[in-house]
Amino acid sequence: MNQQEKALAFGALHRKGDPVVLYNIWDAGSARCVAEAGAKALATGSWSVAAAQGFGDGQKIPLALLLEIVRLIDGATDLPLSVDFEGAYSEDAAQGAANVAQLIDAGAIGINFEDQVVGKGGVHAIDMQASRIRAIREMAERRGITLFINARTDLFLQEGDATRHAGLLDEALARAKAYAEAGGSGFFAPGLADVELIGRLCAASPLPVNVMMKPGAPDLATLAAAGVGRVSYGPFPYRAMIAWLRGEAQKVYESAAT
Repeated sequence: MNQQEKALAFGALHRKGDPVVLYNIWDAGSARCVAEAGAKALATGSWSVAAAQGFGDGQKIPLALLLEIVRLIDGATDLPLSVDFEGAYSEDAAQGAANVAQLIDAGAIGINFEDQVVGKGGVHAIDMQASRIRAIREMAERRGITLFINARTDLFLQEGDATRHAGLLDEALARAKAYAEAGGSGFFAPGLADVELIGRLCAASPLPVNVMMKPGAPDLATLAAAGVGRVSYGPFPYRAMIAWLRGEAQKVYESAAT
């Protein structure tokens, strides 16, 4: 498949009630491993990509290094690749779109694009975030790529008290509508784990809803029944791998010390 064919195939995987499952990867080796396990598409997690290179999350990994990692991942398999691009490394709509263009050049056919104000807290105003999405969509159309823009809202992730999530649903839906009108392809609501709220979001969202799997989250069958169109695993695969590696290393060094 060429890049546009990959983009279209990736978009077609997002089906309400039959979600595409993305076990997030962080480098070319993990990409090949997950592909061999049966993945239909690949997606990076920003936390994992940064941590694997010794950086913190929040656009701390240099853009040039991230682009090189994306090129290596894209070259490792023939699967469609979506990149968690955080805030596109710029609050300016035009510059953000130019940065996404570099991702497309590196092989990406999709992005996660979040509405949090990276490094400052809070979320961008709906109109501002919509204008940023619109700039990315217009750039991608000029390039002939049906880029999958997974428009992420950080409303739920930033509210640690899950009992308050119901009160955020109306604003989340307003954002889903605005992001869809601006050219978004999917709506990502990390941090939301209440299946009843997930079902309400899926029923009312004009875009397929992405939920992040985490400890304590509903299982895949429950999320599918709620109408979810995409399930991703965020940083948890990397964290599990690192925990295993640390444990194995500890066994070796403890044994060597006795």
